[in-house]
Amino acid sequence: MVRFIGVAAGLVFVVALLIGALMPREEVVPDPVKAIHLYPRDPGFAHDGPLGLGVFGTFDRAQLQRGYQVYKEVCAACHSMQRVAFRNLADIGFSEAEVKALAKAAEVPSIDPATGEAATRPALPSDKFPKPYPNEVAARAANNNALPPDLSLIVKARPDGQSYLYSLLTGYDRPVPKGHEVPEGLHFNPYFHSVNIAMAKPLNDGQVEYADGTNASVDQMSKDVTAFLRWAAEPELESRRQAGVATMIFLGILTLLAFLTYRRVWAGIPH
Repeated sequence: MVRFIGVAAGLVFVVALLIGALMPREEVVPDPVKAIHLYPRDPGFAHDGPLGLGVFGTFDRAQLQRGYQVYKEVCAACHSMQRVAFRNLADIGFSEAEVKALAKAAEVPSIDPATGEAATRPALPSDKFPKPYPNEVAARAANNNALPPDLSLIVKARPDGQSYLYSLLTGYDRPVPKGHEVPEGLHFNPYFHSVNIAMAKPLNDGQVEYADGTNASVDQMSKDVTAFLRWAAEPELESRRQAGVATMIFLGILTLLAFLTYRRVWAGIPH
């Protein structure tokens, strides 16, 4: 009886496999988003080095300072950078006095020592960049229930991060394809994964005034703030590359010496 039940179960399994293999499959409905989604464009950055290989590239300090200005005047209204402190700005070329002045112009949460109540105080160089919202609930309430991501590591958190950010910031003026409907409260951007994004176009020509006279076009501001965010995500990029190049040179010399030593040791020994 047990054997009969086992054989019957096996036959049922085989019949089910045959039916599944022979029955016509339903036609796959193409994803309309994939047809209009665009892959990021790489504008080329100084820190990517020659040919974009990223070996000898270094950050353009002037560009990083312009990028910080774009973040401070535009992006900081919605996006935090909780892993970056004001003192870190010295690494992009700001003097100690400038860092103190930039920090002092910002307000950070504090406690009133006299009353014990919540208060604010001018930031110190050791303070992190202040958050635009006190908590996630407030952030969502101010952004149509969308949560603006923290930008400290955004370049590392997105595939092809810096190209993606640059493309996203410059992709708002693309025309909406025929037949595609943008839901109310969203905005069309073909570089966003779903092509409909909650963030409105953040940059417009001339929105900031650069102290060095650089033309503040949307393309230029997008490059500058993207470079700044790349630095924020990898502030040790240059030193790591320098260490890598030095290591490769050392290994090359060591290999050459080892080969010459081998030739000398075995020179008088017949093969």
